[in-house]
Amino acid sequence: MRALGQLFRRIDGPTWLVALVLYGAWVALMVHAVRLPGWIVLPAGAYLVAWHFSLQHEAIHAFRGVPRWLRVAVVYPPLGLWFPFPLYEKSHSTHHRDAHLTIPGLDPESYYVYEADWERMSRWRRALLTFNQTLLGRLSIGPLLRLWTLILREGDRIRRGDRSHLRHWCMHALALGVLFGFISGVCHFPVWQYVLLVAYPGFSLGLLRAFTEHRAATDSAQRTASVETNFIFGIMYLYNNIHVVHHLNPTLPWYEIPRFYRQHRDELLSTNGHFLYRGYAELVRRFLWVPVFRPVLPRSVPRPPTRS
Repeated sequence: MRALGQLFRRIDGPTWLVALVLYGAWVALMVHAVRLPGWIVLPAGAYLVAWHFSLQHEAIHAFRGVPRWLRVAVVYPPLGLWFPFPLYEKSHSTHHRDAHLTIPGLDPESYYVYEADWERMSRWRRALLTFNQTLLGRLSIGPLLRLWTLILREGDRIRRGDRSHLRHWCMHALALGVLFGFISGVCHFPVWQYVLLVAYPGFSLGLLRAFTEHRAATDSAQRTASVETNFIFGIMYLYNNIHVVHHLNPTLPWYEIPRFYRQHRDELLSTNGHFLYRGYAELVRRFLWVPVFRPVLPRSVPRPPTRS
C-alpha cells in the first residue's frame, strides 16, 4: 500500500482526481443546465470555472508527473473563455520574478500605476481604478477591466508587428468553437447564458483570490499574503490562497501546501510581515466598499533601473 501511495503521488494522482471530478462535474452541469434554475447553475458553474483556473495555474508550476504536452492538453479547454493557456503561462511566469512584484510594467499582474501616470489620468479613470480596488468593484467590473487590458496589450503587440501570439489566439478560437458547439448544440444551453451565468462569475471568483494576494512593500519578501480559509475555498483555489507558500516554493504541489504551511506558519508570517487574512469573510467586512490600497505605487517601493 505504501508503494502504491508513493506511485500515486509521483504521477500527481491528486491533481488527476481534481481534473476528473472537475470535467465530469462541468459536463454534467452543462447537460442538465437547461432544466436547472439559475440559482444553481450560477454558483456551481462559477465554482467549476474558478477551479479550472486553479488547475491551469497548477499546470504552470507543478503537475510534473506527466509530460508537458499532456499537462497542457489536460488544462487547455477554455472553460473560462478569456485567455489562451500558453499566453497565461507566459504572463504568469513573468509575474513570478519576486523582486518585481507589484511593479507596473514589470509585473503583468500588478494593480498599481506610477504616480506620474496617475497624474495624467482623467478623473473618471482614477475613480474606475479606485473602485476596482474595492471587493465589490473587483467582483463586478474586474473581469471587464482585465479583458480590456488584455485587448490593449495584444492590439499594441500587433501594431508593433509582433504576430507571435496569433497562432495561440487561432487555436483558442478553434477551442472556443468546439466548446460552444458542445454547450449549445449538444446541451442546448444558450451561449450568452454561459457567458453571464458561468464564465463571468467564475472569472470574478478567480479575482477574489487575487484581490489582495500582493501589496507594494519596500521589502519584496513582505509583498505576498496568506489568506487562511476553509476547505471549500481552499480546494477551489488549490490552496493558492496560501500565496506566501506558493511564491516561496512555486513547484510545491497543491496538496502539499497546507501541511507545509502548518509546519512553517510562524516563520512564514514573520518573513512576510504578518500579511495575513483569516478568511474571505474578513475581506468582505473590511474591503467591500473600501479600497484595499490606493492604486499608485508608493514612493518607498524601490524602482527598477528602467521601465519596460
